[in-house]
Amino acid sequence: MSDLGLTISTASGERPRRRRKVDAFPYLLLAPAALMMIIVNLVPIVQGFRMSLLKLNQYTLSQFMDAPFIGLRNYRGVLFDPTNPVHSGMLGALRNTALYSLLVTVCAVAIGLGVALLLNRDFPGKALARTLLMLPWVVPTYVVGTLWGFMWQRDEGIINHVLVDVLHLMDHKPFWLIGSNTFFAIVIPTVWRAWPVLMLIFLAALQAVPEELYEAARLDGANAWQRFRNITLPSLMPVIVIQVMFQIIDNIYSYNIVAMMFGKGAGYPGEWGDLLMPLLTRQSFSYWRFGEGAAVSFVMMAVMLVFVALWMRTFRRSMTSEA
Repeated sequence: MSDLGLTISTASGERPRRRRKVDAFPYLLLAPAALMMIIVNLVPIVQGFRMSLLKLNQYTLSQFMDAPFIGLRNYRGVLFDPTNPVHSGMLGALRNTALYSLLVTVCAVAIGLGVALLLNRDFPGKALARTLLMLPWVVPTYVVGTLWGFMWQRDEGIINHVLVDVLHLMDHKPFWLIGSNTFFAIVIPTVWRAWPVLMLIFLAALQAVPEELYEAARLDGANAWQRFRNITLPSLMPVIVIQVMFQIIDNIYSYNIVAMMFGKGAGYPGEWGDLLMPLLTRQSFSYWRFGEGAAVSFVMMAVMLVFVALWMRTFRRSMTSEA
């Protein structure tokens, strides 16, 4: 009967179905890496989400994962309860983080791209210049925060000394770590450390642009701005889009520089200097609000997942375009 069915299907033009043989060897090779990814990433995420559903504070910390279950009460408190200290501080930190991320990203990308364009030219000592310009990025962020914290000091700091005593740009020495100046005191060191690696990435992308395109544009009479707008910028657009996304994510989760300037995370940098990650660390480890801190972490993670999805969808064509 089966032979008859095979004969009929063959006669009617249909090919007999064959079972696809699955080779298990590639999956065996990937299994250790997949297991490590689960252990390193998935397990902490699940445990963190479970913590956000518990009343985990200084009174229940000894119980840890056996602390009282309160469901979504932590989320409701940090998002909608005006009497909740995490909620009241989070609104200001959210404003600061958004402005901070936008300003740092724009400045770092602009400076990195500008310096990359300069270093893409031929001049004596180009290799040495590239090496020296990478020094800010080599310095760890903890060291950057500590050094700039000393540099921003009102009386002993070198910044006020240069601005007031050397360049005479100001008639008095301002406070940089108090008040609204705090915002610029954390933006400038972050930009200072971030732009060199962007410069290196953009420089590598510039060297991949065919020189023939520039030669043809020069023959057509295009000036430097026209060559940049019509050749350089479109060629770099996939790199720029990806790096801007990475910079925004990195700046939203920025912690080390602010932490080292203002008391290793426990200190309060003031109304204009508080960011989401220092706020989260302070509320969790200084005020023992572990459940609410975990809730804030998952809210941030959800927002960033939505942001990445929208960014990838919006700039999908730009990220796959070719020069």
